[in-house]
Amino acid sequence: MNDTTSTPTATTPRRSRAQAWILITAFFAPLLLAFLLYYGGSWFGAGAWRPVGSTNHGDLIDPARPLPSFDLITTSGTPFNLETLHGKWNVLYVGDGGCDARCREALVLMRQTRLALNDDMSRIQRIFLATGSCCDQPYLDTDHSGLVVVPVDNSTGRELLSVFPEDSAGNRQDRIYIVDPLGNLMMSYGPQSPHKGLLEDLKKLLKLSHIG
Repeated sequence: MNDTTSTPTATTPRRSRAQAWILITAFFAPLLLAFLLYYGGSWFGAGAWRPVGSTNHGDLIDPARPLPSFDLITTSGTPFNLETLHGKWNVLYVGDGGCDARCREALVLMRQTRLALNDDMSRIQRIFLATGSCCDQPYLDTDHSGLVVVPVDNSTGRELLSVFPEDSAGNRQDRIYIVDPLGNLMMSYGPQSPHKGLLEDLKKLLKLSHIG
């Protein structure tokens, strides 16, 4: 009587392994493609493939710019340097210390945005880099308690500001900037940026960040 039971061949394990790799590739390939399209930056055009609901409201600084080492003094007489920025998310305004209407609008926006973050407000540090006419101290003390005010109308300050990106008109004054807890410039907002955009961008950054 003939034995009709089939005998496993050497091709069976190879076929099984091939099928396993096909399944693995089919599962991970879409994830890899999505990652590259979302985070690929200059490879695919920054943000071009991101869904509308995921775009930032400010002007993205891509790549992020690390700030150089510097040593400045705040109006309260305390040192202000790169270490001052570490460990916090920093929202900075660059403008004249006399603080005109645009300056006051920006400082109020920074203050109210921080308050709107509720439990996360302690992760935010507000900074005013005063480029001249420093400063309307009674207004700043009364309306903006906790704001770090730093005169930058000196060679060290001008060198620091040279790293800040300019807008299309070549200005870096009267803009709000975000600096991450490692001291990198990440984003900027001009006078025409939507006010709620700063809050929405910070919420996303704080949610995704494991530092600061």
